[in-house]
Amino acid sequence: MWRVNITCSAEDWKISGTEFKKMAETYQTELIGSKKMPDGTRIMSYKIEDVSEAEEFQEKSANFPGFITDFESL
Repeated sequence: MWRVNITCSAEDWKISGTEFKKMAETYQTELIGSKKMPDGTRIMSYKIEDVSEAEEFQEKSANFPGFITDFESL
């Protein structure tokens, strides 16, 4: 079990949020945390079972401008 963490600014979310959501829907993920900070920064965490899928999801998420990602074991 793996957790992929994604952070982006409010401006980056406005630009890429819709496309990111479409991309995320193509994976077997579970959104386990989502927070919008007072400055508009978004912090999201997704649970993924397969390590290869977690790595790929993390890499594709990082391709969106301003999206910062990492993943870790749960």
